[in-house]
Amino acid sequence: MSTTTVRSGGDWLRQFLPRLVLAPSFAITLVFVYGFIIYTGYISVSKSKMLPNLDFVGLDNYRKLWKTLNWQVALDNLAIFGILYIVICGALGLFLAILLDQKIRGEGFLRPIYLYPMALSFVVTGTAWKWFLNPGLGLEKTMHDWGWASFKFDWLINPDMAIYTVVIAGVWQSSGFVMAMFLAGLRGVDEEQLKAAQLDGASTFQTYWRIIIPQLRAVFLSAFVVLAHMAIKAYDLVVALTGGGPGNATEVPATFMYSYTFTRNQMGVGAASAMIMLMTIAAIIVPYLYAETREARHE
Repeated sequence: MSTTTVRSGGDWLRQFLPRLVLAPSFAITLVFVYGFIIYTGYISVSKSKMLPNLDFVGLDNYRKLWKTLNWQVALDNLAIFGILYIVICGALGLFLAILLDQKIRGEGFLRPIYLYPMALSFVVTGTAWKWFLNPGLGLEKTMHDWGWASFKFDWLINPDMAIYTVVIAGVWQSSGFVMAMFLAGLRGVDEEQLKAAQLDGASTFQTYWRIIIPQLRAVFLSAFVVLAHMAIKAYDLVVALTGGGPGNATEVPATFMYSYTFTRNQMGVGAASAMIMLMTIAAIIVPYLYAETREARHE
């Protein structure tokens, strides 16, 4: 066997071995992710009720969906939760990142403390905050036991305020992750610019407001995409914390989809809500990916 043959065989192996190794995971993803997305899309335009029924009904399920009161409540709650969740997580994460960027003592100790909640699942977070906010077990009872009899914090069982408990728990879990994103961006700012600003007499606030924060546009966009995606598909946090209640006060699209698909025997309507959620997430992520790809090509 010639050296050329051996070399060409080695080149072939190096070229196709990675593809061969990735082929099973690619096939599984193709079938169990994109295949089921297509299947859900067809279910959403079918006559499916308790079980799949492939009789085509067009957009009837989507019309029923938008006429359903629970769906309107779910969208209202998503708007409240999504806006507050994104804004507060972004502001708090940036604030914590700026504090840690001052090279304070104990930064290595504080960073894991802020990041720790993100290591927990949303089920654990929801359960913990349910205990803490339960008027009969948590904060309110503790205050009463300490002698503050007039203290009242019943948001968890108050239909008008329950959605804000979901915001509190979500912000507690995710703000540390956003802080890590902003801290990485802050550490990537050119030191020469900061020294020049100090020589020009700029205060710390002016330096951050006029020089550093404008350079974090990509981090802001990335944080927005991640948080918006998490807000839209929020399910386990809501179920663990409030169960969608009291009543349907904390119903969100994800809990609506599960309820109508698996417990209310309205599989077609549930699939339609899932497709709406998918399209909403795609409307956020696809432009972001396009912008990132276009920027990478220009560079």
